[in-house]
Amino acid sequence: MTALKVAVWRGGESGHFQEFEVPRLASQTVLDVVTYIQRSLDPTLSYRFACRVGMCGSCAMTVNGKARWTCRTHVSRVAVDDRLELAPLANLPTVKDLVTDMSAFFDKWAAARGRFRGDTTRKDDFARVKPDSPRRKLVDEAIECIGCGVCYSSCDVVSWNPDYLGPAALNRAWTLCNDVRDVDRRARLEAVAGDAGCHACHTQMGCTERCPKQLSPTAAIAGLKRAALAAALKGEL
Repeated sequence: MTALKVAVWRGGESGHFQEFEVPRLASQTVLDVVTYIQRSLDPTLSYRFACRVGMCGSCAMTVNGKARWTCRTHVSRVAVDDRLELAPLANLPTVKDLVTDMSAFFDKWAAARGRFRGDTTRKDDFARVKPDSPRRKLVDEAIECIGCGVCYSSCDVVSWNPDYLGPAALNRAWTLCNDVRDVDRRARLEAVAGDAGCHACHTQMGCTERCPKQLSPTAAIAGLKRAALAAALKGEL
């Protein structure tokens, strides 16, 4: 049986890589590899996972230098000469081994006013949004984001400017700006139009290239730029 040599980040920010040998199997995912190490070789290895089927995003790690979902990444697609290098997501503090502190990621989501705010009560009838309405169609894909952090980890601007809100938070803001039920659009545009907001994006499309859901946060950010400019020209910002 072929052996897979796996270098795994151990410790915190100033940790090191530790090498393991894992049996190479057919249809093996990177998450399978990490699970084998934790269950059979070193039970102290820390990592996150939940659904194992690409729905929760919690298993995201850096695999051979690129952020990926490990549950949906097959070893056969990423191993080079039967070797893998596994590290925590970039642009986030490392808690231990392959686990990062996601607080900054979600704090920026909140800073971009990523929470829906309507003006109806439980006594009102359900709002009806036509699937083919122009604003709904603008965000058809963007609403599928599950907040895995892969785009944030892949964003060069976040690396250069830690205050930058990041692709996921801005993508969320874009979906809400186009939600006809939401009443917070102006405040949201103000929140994302600052120095650390949508205009800080360099349009390098690293987020779009790496998104495991094949979404385009770059397009969402471009939409926010246009919306913020239009609001400024109207004197609303």
